[in-house]
Amino acid sequence: MNKHIIIGVHVTDRLEHVPQVQGLLSEYGCYIKTRLGLHEVGGDGKCCSRNGLLLLEMTGDEPEIMALVSKLSEVKGIEVQKMVFDHPA
Repeated sequence: MNKHIIIGVHVTDRLEHVPQVQGLLSEYGCYIKTRLGLHEVGGDGKCCSRNGLLLLEMTGDEPEIMALVSKLSEVKGIEVQKMVFDHPA
């Protein structure tokens, strides 16, 4: 693959959507090179935000990557954005 693909996944209600999102991430796990999860926590560490952001560095077959993007986009409360960096051969 001559592209570097980063997928951003904004989850608006982590508690409600975690099972569906996690299922898709497991299904397409072989295409995820790096996964970084971000969410806000309270100063006392006892309160987590219901919103979250996942950054996924993808690898492998681009049609499979786009299938993951499509399936994630179908989940209510999920916003998906993609960054693609081309690498000259």
